[in-house]
Amino acid sequence: MSDTLLKHQAEGVLRLTLNRPGSKNALDRRLYEALSEALEQADEDASVAAVVIEGAGDSFCAGNDLHDFVAAEQQEGALEAPRRLLLALASFSKPLVAKVQGHAVGIGTTLLLHCDLVLCQEDARFLLPFARLGLVPEGGSSLLLPQLAGHPKAFELLVMGEPCNAATAEQLGLVNAVLPAADLASELKRRLERLLALPQAAVRQGKAMLRDHQRERLRQVIDEELEIFARQLKTPEARGALQKLLN
Repeated sequence: MSDTLLKHQAEGVLRLTLNRPGSKNALDRRLYEALSEALEQADEDASVAAVVIEGAGDSFCAGNDLHDFVAAEQQEGALEAPRRLLLALASFSKPLVAKVQGHAVGIGTTLLLHCDLVLCQEDARFLLPFARLGLVPEGGSSLLLPQLAGHPKAFELLVMGEPCNAATAEQLGLVNAVLPAADLASELKRRLERLLALPQAAVRQGKAMLRDHQRERLRQVIDEELEIFARQLKTPEARGALQKLLN
């Protein structure tokens, strides 16, 4: 397991901690691959009843590591690592929980749409800056976010790139609860205990019933989004916007 992803399992719960705090846990290729592998293995591991994704330090995930992203963009199959992670999230059959603090940017927000339970601190801030980078939504967000928040709000977030605070995220249904920093860990523990006390076969079947009716469509949307994303990445406006951020 990469040191950029910490893995700890106890009492049926696997905790996956994004561990690049100096980069606000931005995802580089190593972290994409480590997180994908951990989710794929956990889905097949009978000793894992639920998975928690969290971030080390003061932020959950600042999206893609732009230096790594721009370098990888020149290589063939540059988007295969994100695709693998997104499909692992979309197909995960067990409860998937997120604990969010600080920044959740780009895929740091869109991955939450695949989670079953999301708890966040009061300081959490969500941002989907695709258009301002000359890019388009990813992660199935063009399907999932309008279903959750309605078209007008999804347009505001996904296309206009308006920031979203924790209270608004709760109103939209993106997160289940907003908590003071001092209470987040205890509330997560309480909810996990309630979840694990339920018959696990019934929990997994219930999740499948909520998700399976559009799982194939979601996979198609993820692939379609990435295809368009790859095209946009080669446009002058996207190249210029990314280079401006790096300089």
